[in-house]
Amino acid sequence: MSSTSKTLESALAEAQARFKARNTRSAELHAEASSWLPGGNTRTTLHTTPFPVYMSSGKDHTVTSEDGHTYTDLVGELSAGLYGHSNPVILSAMQKVLSSVGLNLGAQTVHETEMAKAICERFDLERVRFTNSGTEATLHALAAARRFTGKRKVVVFGGGYHGSAFMFGGGKRADNNVDMADWIVVTYNDLIMARKRIHMDGVAACLVEGVQGSGGGIRGSEQFLAGVQEACRDAGVLFILDEVMTSRLAPGGFASTIKDLKPDLKTFGKWLGGGLAFGAFGGRQDVMAAFDPSQPGSLTHGGTFNNNTLAMYVGHAGLTQIYTPEVCVEFNNRGDELRKCLEAVTKGTKMCFTGKGSLLASHFTEKGLQTLESQEDEVEELKDLFWYEMMEEKFWSVRRGNVSLVLGTPQEELDRFVECVRAFLDRHRDLVAIEQK
Repeated sequence: MSSTSKTLESALAEAQARFKARNTRSAELHAEASSWLPGGNTRTTLHTTPFPVYMSSGKDHTVTSEDGHTYTDLVGELSAGLYGHSNPVILSAMQKVLSSVGLNLGAQTVHETEMAKAICERFDLERVRFTNSGTEATLHALAAARRFTGKRKVVVFGGGYHGSAFMFGGGKRADNNVDMADWIVVTYNDLIMARKRIHMDGVAACLVEGVQGSGGGIRGSEQFLAGVQEACRDAGVLFILDEVMTSRLAPGGFASTIKDLKPDLKTFGKWLGGGLAFGAFGGRQDVMAAFDPSQPGSLTHGGTFNNNTLAMYVGHAGLTQIYTPEVCVEFNNRGDELRKCLEAVTKGTKMCFTGKGSLLASHFTEKGLQTLESQEDEVEELKDLFWYEMMEEKFWSVRRGNVSLVLGTPQEELDRFVECVRAFLDRHRDLVAIEQK
């Protein structure tokens, strides 16, 4: 083991010791949770060692832990928490439903039609259907594609995440994926190989994110995404764009940022529910007709909470009253400026920030890569050290490095984050320096 490795090991041990000392109540709560939940956890993304931090409340752009520490929220509920924790428009919509509408009416309502119209107009869809999550949206979008084409296989990309049963981290199918035999996994941004795989026999659809979320804020190049769409059209394969996270990046979603990019289907979720469980999929009328229950032989699409009044009301209020096109543009411009500042601070080190607009991610690579076109091996110990020390600076983020900005976060907090990143790199300059060969 090199002296640098020993130094990193020592720095990480010290940071973890401070973490344990600052979060004793969370340790107790985790021990109790482990008596009832496997590993004390029901959402793997939130698990951390030696134990997770438990939050007690949130207000505006902050969250407060059971240990009494208040953090600026950079998790943003993995992009679903766009509106923060106490937006008055969201609270008012919730109160209206609770006091005068009712939670679940067991019938179709005007509210779901209004929400459907708003989403179709905003994101250029001919038809849309609602689900309870992005995972369900993916499941049903693929069912529509398979019915329409009469084929089964799906081309996806390494690092892709399309829901809890559709994961392709490290370029492999996760062991708990559904339809294991039907996935064809290609390296992200590799257009040559994507074209070859899309033209294989039996391919029904190609499913891709414009910016990989779980994969670490890695952007698909315009040439890559346009080329994938062209290959799909040539091969008679449906092009499905996962907009579950990226729909917040531009007024018309990520697809609107690339000229002539018009997917056959799009999937949605997260922030569009206004903080509530939500999902949707939509696109071409002829493809979506697979779910038209007035037609013989149509696909069944049930779901008790698909059109629940709370999500329909709250989601519509957020989309039309808070996150207007003008607010969307200004907010994502702020995110781009933040990323540029972070790129300047991290230049010449093992650290970099990727992403687009209000969705970012941090990375540590031995080569000090400043741009990533696909998933790379990272120095996990540095990621851990950074996470521990940003917690001490009162920034709440996910350990894997994703940052999802929350509306209303003061500029001075974003500026402070940049300075804390700078201080971290200065403090550990020997650990983050790129080795000269």
